[in-house]
Amino acid sequence: MARESLYIKKIRVFGLKHRLTLINLNCRKILIFLFLSLVSLFIHPSFSEDEFTQKRKEMVENQIIARGVKDKKVIGAMLKVERHLFVPRHLRGLAYRDSPLPIGENQTISQPYIVALMTEVLNLKPDDKVLEIGTGSGYQAAILAEIVKEVYTIEILPKLAENAERLLKDLGYENIKVRCGDGYLGWPEFSPFDCIIVTCAPDHIPQPLIDQLVEDGRMVIPVGERFSQELVLAEKKEGKIRKKSIIPVLFVPMIRK
Repeated sequence: MARESLYIKKIRVFGLKHRLTLINLNCRKILIFLFLSLVSLFIHPSFSEDEFTQKRKEMVENQIIARGVKDKKVIGAMLKVERHLFVPRHLRGLAYRDSPLPIGENQTISQPYIVALMTEVLNLKPDDKVLEIGTGSGYQAAILAEIVKEVYTIEILPKLAENAERLLKDLGYENIKVRCGDGYLGWPEFSPFDCIIVTCAPDHIPQPLIDQLVEDGRMVIPVGERFSQELVLAEKKEGKIRKKSIIPVLFVPMIRK
C-alpha cells in the first residue's frame, strides 16, 4: 500500500513537472512570437495615408527630381500613384525607398527613379497608345495610364497578371488592358503602338516589337545578359531602328514561353 502511494506521488510529481515544462515552452513560444512581431514592426513599420503621402513626396523630390527628371507629366504621375499598393503588404513600409523590391514569382518592382526615367525618355503624348512588356505588379502601367490614352500590358506569369489586373481594376484604371502571354511577341491585335516600354531584359531587341512600333515611334528597353545590361532608347525611322544608350541597368531577364 505504501509503495502504491509512493508510486502515485511520483506520477503526480512527474505530471506537475510535465505541465510546468509545457507552460515554460508555451511561454517561450509566446515571447519569441512577441519579439519577432516587434522586430517586424521595427523593420517594416506601418504608416498612415498621410505618412505615405509625405514619403511619396520625398521620393519624388530626393530620388527623381534631384537626379534630373524634369517632365511635369511624369513627376505628377509619380506623385499621384500610390506605390505602396503595388508591393506585398509586409513590404509597404519600404515602398518609397530608393531600390527595387520583390513582388513574388522571383520578380521585382523597379526602383522609382528607373520607372520615372524610362517614362520620361519616351516623351509621351496624351493621345499615345503604349505597349508595356512585363506588367509585374502593375505600377509602371499605372504611371503610364496617368499620362496617355491607352495602355496595353503583357505579363508572362499568370499569378502576377491576375493580381495586377485585379488591382488596376480596383483602382479605377479603365484605360489599361492586361494580358497574360509572351511579351517577346508583343500584342499584334492592337498594334501599331506609339511607344513600347520593356521592363525585363532580352539579349536583343525583339523583332516583333520593332514591327509593332509606328513610324517615328519610341521604345525603351534594357538589353543584355544578366549582369551586363544597357537601357536603350530605340526610335523607328524609315522602318529602321536607331539606338541610343541611356544608362547601365540591372533588370530581371525576359522569360519566354
